[in-house]
Amino acid sequence: MGISICYGTTSMSALKRILIVDDDPDVHHLLKAALQVGDRKIESAYDGLDGLRRVGAGIYDLVITDVNMPGMDGMTLTERIRKTRPETRVMVMTVANTPENVIRAIQERAFSYFSKPFSISAVAEMVGRALGSEPSNEDIEVLSARPNWLGLRLRCKMETADRILRFLREMGMILPVSEQENIALAFREILLNAIEHGAGNDPNKRVTITYIRAEHALLYYVRDPGKGFSFQELPHAAVSNPADSVFEHAEVRQRLGLRPGGFGILMTRQLVDEMIYSETGNEVLLIKYLR
Repeated sequence: MGISICYGTTSMSALKRILIVDDDPDVHHLLKAALQVGDRKIESAYDGLDGLRRVGAGIYDLVITDVNMPGMDGMTLTERIRKTRPETRVMVMTVANTPENVIRAIQERAFSYFSKPFSISAVAEMVGRALGSEPSNEDIEVLSARPNWLGLRLRCKMETADRILRFLREMGMILPVSEQENIALAFREILLNAIEHGAGNDPNKRVTITYIRAEHALLYYVRDPGKGFSFQELPHAAVSNPADSVFEHAEVRQRLGLRPGGFGILMTRQLVDEMIYSETGNEVLLIKYLR
């Protein structure tokens, strides 16, 4: 069973209209309890055809649809919504989680994706992001759509980074939970570095990422549009600290007006089995072996 989320173009002062499309009444109760706040109006449909009819009759800021339903499945509904209301966002949730479903959701411009059981707080947070951001169907471009080779080009926005991390978490890592969190954190740090330093937080620039699932390893490749760097030129990063001054980089970051942190490269090295940079420094490969 799965779910998708979409939103339209109501004004910021108006109520946010949310439509839940699911054949399971318990899902409606759960989501309504979690998502109902003062500026939201939540409505229900119990199959895909009714959901499509309601979306066609009025604009919703957010539509949540189950994947496996009688009449019309959620992925088809998501596709129809994308074609008829391209400004609408989609978030997919499903019990039948497969890499193929994740990729289909990305191709159909889903805003996010969750497999069940999911963290309701994480879902509520992502719904808030969807409702509060500007509609854009060009933030994520699919370059390769194979389950063992997913290639994407991302607009350099922090929101897009968090969205794509959500998708990659669901690609089926076959790792213990703790190791899944480690690789997700490592990838996030490298991706944020690419957006912040390689692209200068410029949303008109793009970062290329590739997720590869080999027989004995998971590989994450990131290439940013910057000129690269040398490790000798990173006084703002913890990896450059002398042994007797582990926080020297923090003073440099404060002087440069950078966000607190600087531990990304150092921490990432501890979270993956291998981290390899290209000669120029604007490409990096993370490797996690499947043992």
